[in-house]
Amino acid sequence: MLLSGGAPNGLGWVGGPWRECSAGSALSSGYERGEVQMCHTVFPWHSNHRGELSAGQLLTWIDTTACLAAERHAGVSCVTASVDDIQIEETARVGQNICIKAKVNRAFNTSMEVGIKVEIEDPFTNLQKHVCAAFSTYVAKPAGSKKVFLKPVRLQSSQDHLEYSLAAERRRIRLYHEDAYNNLMEEGCTIYDAEWEKDQNKILTDSTRVESIELVLPPHANHQGNTFGGQIMAWMEIVANISASRLCHTHATLKSVDMFKFRGPSTVGDRLLFRAIVNNTFQKSVEVGVRVEAFNCEEWTQAKGRHINSAFLIYQALNSKGDYCMFPRVKASTKDSIRRFRGAIARRKIRVARKYIFSTKQERPVSHPWDKGNQAYLSYNNIAMLTVLAASTGWELSSTLPNIRIFTHEENDILSIKVEMQVKVQSQQAYFLLSDLGLRPNWDMHYLSCDVIETAGEDDKIFHITSPPVKQKIHL
Repeated sequence: MLLSGGAPNGLGWVGGPWRECSAGSALSSGYERGEVQMCHTVFPWHSNHRGELSAGQLLTWIDTTACLAAERHAGVSCVTASVDDIQIEETARVGQNICIKAKVNRAFNTSMEVGIKVEIEDPFTNLQKHVCAAFSTYVAKPAGSKKVFLKPVRLQSSQDHLEYSLAAERRRIRLYHEDAYNNLMEEGCTIYDAEWEKDQNKILTDSTRVESIELVLPPHANHQGNTFGGQIMAWMEIVANISASRLCHTHATLKSVDMFKFRGPSTVGDRLLFRAIVNNTFQKSVEVGVRVEAFNCEEWTQAKGRHINSAFLIYQALNSKGDYCMFPRVKASTKDSIRRFRGAIARRKIRVARKYIFSTKQERPVSHPWDKGNQAYLSYNNIAMLTVLAASTGWELSSTLPNIRIFTHEENDILSIKVEMQVKVQSQQAYFLLSDLGLRPNWDMHYLSCDVIETAGEDDKIFHITSPPVKQKIHL
């Protein structure tokens, strides 16, 4: 394991860590920032039948690195609570080098968010590619019954400040995800057409059901004595892959993970029962749900398991020409399979909305209509864009007025304007005026009115703002 000494830029960590820093510089920079870096060469025993790094091995390394970063910050043992929204963009092959970087973005009371970035490097060409990014939530595990309250993260760069701000928004999204899902289910946006059951060309989801049992042995345990979270994720990926492959009759490839949710622990000696089934297909992708139950000896004889993990994994498959296959349509035959079928549609709607809002491609519209289903993602995106813009360099002073300066910033055919105003006021009063947007007409002559038209949540409001005409002279 190496510790990163590379400096982050506005887009995240950059550079090849194994070539950038010596051990001394790593210990004096990356270590102090809480960054942890793990580097491996992909060998045949890490790979699948195609000579590519197996998804299970990748998940194992990700969880190990993230856990070490969490414990580096907390100073005590930590356990995985969840792993969010992994999007796998590139695959590593045998002989390539892989680097996993992890850093605590923000610490809350007893939990923290760890950001993970994975890159590969070809040793022959030195070409580096981005594999995936992920965000994990870890909880500090106290030695006794007393809770561990985490220290704040030390922010040293503009990127640190950005990730610190966005971590709170991502936390809101995690908490909001279940509400958004339930709203979609209740609003009838995921209707199941019973006529589909009569279609003989559709495949029953029950035909993709997979069950597998694993006995937790000492090599599967972490340094705390519990089953290693990365090992559980690797086992979950195996059964999910088999389920997807049964549907497409070829080897499936993991492309994204909606979320790994850790609900409870398991220990050495437990029997872990993995159940996987295809929930729904979406042309060239398929969602597989996985559920994990743990049994000790007594629970095993009584068939009373503990639900400890769940996840939804998205797969694609390649044909002989290297193109993505079209998955056959599926149909549900039971009440439970219909629920899973509809749930997959709801989760896909959330994923598509999130991806659409977060996209920075120029062909995307500048604004997005607000609704209850996307408010958390809009809030996250707005804060991210404004924070990045505020920290950008290259602002040019355009004009000045008494106590007012106007700056412009032009990049990629986008013109941004920043206005600074100097006032002499007590800090408490300044905070009071800035904390309520509705008070802005009292001190900003560019605002004629600013009225709340809808309260979207505890921290979010929608305002209707009116300003004077552009050509009207404003007396300051």
